[in-house]
Amino acid sequence: MRLLVLRVAFATFVVSVTIPCSSMAQNADTTQFTFLFSDRPAGFLKMWKAGAETVSEFEYNDRGRGPHVVERYTIDPAGLITRGTVVGHAYLKDSVDERYSYANGTASWNNSAEGESSAQRSPQFYVSVNGSPGDLGFLAQALLNANGRPVALFPSGDAAIEKVRDLEISSGASKQTVALYSVSGLAFTPVYLWLDNNKNLFATVSTWSNIVVKGWESAVPAMLSVQQQASAERFLNLAKTLAHSPKGALVFHDANVFDSEHARMIPHTTVVIVGNKIQAVGADGSVKTPAGAEVIDAAGKSLLPGLWDMHVHIQPGEDGMLHIAAGVTSARDMGNDTTTELDLQKKFNDGSLIGPQLVLAGLIDSPGPFQVPTGVLASNEAEVRSAVNRYADLGFEQIKVYSSMKPELVPAIIDAAHKRGLRVSGHVPAFMTAEQVVRLGFDEIQHVNFLMLNFIDSVKDTRSMSRFTAVGAEGALLDFSSPRVKSFFELLKTRHTVVDPTVAGFEDMFNGRPGKMSSSYAMVADRLPAQVRRGLIGGGLPVPPGMDQRYRDSYDAMVKMVGELYRNGIPIVAGTDAFPGFGLHRELEVYVRAGIPAPDVLRIATLGAARVMKHDDTRGSISPGKFADVILVRGNPAQNISDIRNVETVVKNGVMFKSSELYAALGIK
Repeated sequence: MRLLVLRVAFATFVVSVTIPCSSMAQNADTTQFTFLFSDRPAGFLKMWKAGAETVSEFEYNDRGRGPHVVERYTIDPAGLITRGTVVGHAYLKDSVDERYSYANGTASWNNSAEGESSAQRSPQFYVSVNGSPGDLGFLAQALLNANGRPVALFPSGDAAIEKVRDLEISSGASKQTVALYSVSGLAFTPVYLWLDNNKNLFATVSTWSNIVVKGWESAVPAMLSVQQQASAERFLNLAKTLAHSPKGALVFHDANVFDSEHARMIPHTTVVIVGNKIQAVGADGSVKTPAGAEVIDAAGKSLLPGLWDMHVHIQPGEDGMLHIAAGVTSARDMGNDTTTELDLQKKFNDGSLIGPQLVLAGLIDSPGPFQVPTGVLASNEAEVRSAVNRYADLGFEQIKVYSSMKPELVPAIIDAAHKRGLRVSGHVPAFMTAEQVVRLGFDEIQHVNFLMLNFIDSVKDTRSMSRFTAVGAEGALLDFSSPRVKSFFELLKTRHTVVDPTVAGFEDMFNGRPGKMSSSYAMVADRLPAQVRRGLIGGGLPVPPGMDQRYRDSYDAMVKMVGELYRNGIPIVAGTDAFPGFGLHRELEVYVRAGIPAPDVLRIATLGAARVMKHDDTRGSISPGKFADVILVRGNPAQNISDIRNVETVVKNGVMFKSSELYAALGIK
């Protein structure tokens, strides 16, 4: 889904086009796929032959967003695309008109991210910016035709394929054997897909979304189980080789230690870790180094408590490693497949997978056209109370309310959650305001755009795209000195309401333009795998004519909102809802831009988060008796917040990791 977001969701306006109707030009050989969010149908993929062309149509609905594209490809005997077009609209409803051709040694292409270009080259496989999941099937066939040799990707990178295993599946009385393959070169880790006996695309599955040949939806759990096992085996091997457990004590000597209680650096400090606990902290020379200890000279470097990302939707695979490499030792999952969350929490804790300590929030929404893709759906008070109690029984610590929740059920959710000791937070449900949910008892609000919408009276339905576009059009007009805004800030402060702004996640949405490198990830873009980097130049929301500067100014107003929250004494937690690891670094940089001093930003991302989740007795500061969650950073992020990007060593629960080793395993320089 992250690749889909990078390549499809952020492509922006090019030209108006007309989509053929779904029945046009199809024939009896059309292969039809169902698109599922978890187990809920939400769209389709159709593929058929039209003369020399292979045609596909792809569409899904994700809470009012989602692409609709038609592709036409001509493919040579080697499986390489010689001519192709993709037309329609992308995830955020921006028009798509992508074209590619190859003839006589020259490739020509035109897409929303890269504009119109041509290049001399040898035959390579063109990776579409706005294509459908069917493209992965085409790539798999080209790789299989290459008989084990890598295939060069256009415009950069190369890919390889490996068969993982066969699986017999059934649907009713029908049975068949499908094969799981992994394709490397597209992302940080191999991308999995399922092919049928003819080597044609059969399915792509995950805990979030699935595409499977129509009629075989019931086989998704079996395929997912096998795929997860294969992925887990790969990451288990990485955990065995990349996790370093000191044989004795671990000592950091001559470190600048960040005192998160007082938001200050203490120079020339020794920290002793024994097992999974911090044993001693004191000035160099005042703390005894245990015999046989592994000593790390930290001169000129900073030792901080492990960072917290307070808004993730963690997925099996590379997410955990990306978090740890970036210094994120604790994370709050704000809504996910329940089984996946619990499984990852267990494996991160026992070390069979590399990842942060997880605290879990259970997601609840009401059924409807904009319902959340995963989580629990509830239509009445009995159902919401049952959902809350089930989450509490499973050890969840928070309830997250989503946008389609019926307003009349919100008080029952709050009551049930608070009775079980759970916090309540979330989106502002449709036809409600941030002020209303705070008065009802929300402990926290996710996403700064919902705070902006509190003052945009024209938006009532917060499920629609207007929750973004209205902020882009009107956010810059907000008067922060007005009585209405001041009164709202006072309400938040009086009620001790926490805000999880995820403000960096809106940066590319409002400021991104086609062909321009993402400002959120520009500092790390050249370190990333080629095809991942390519996904960072697609742009953001479609910007109406004459509104370019307004959208930029509105993002600045969102940043200012974060600064005003801080200056008004309203607690903030640092969450991302974005790229694991790198996204948190950017979030912290934006907080400094908002006017929050760097030491206070570091406190927000360490002890502040631990206190909000009531884990400050065991985490959040470098103190004797607390769990050994610390990060060694080159430089001093309390002076220059961007030094937080220079994480070298991470200790999570007493186990040590080298960031460079984790990144290398993910193809990151």
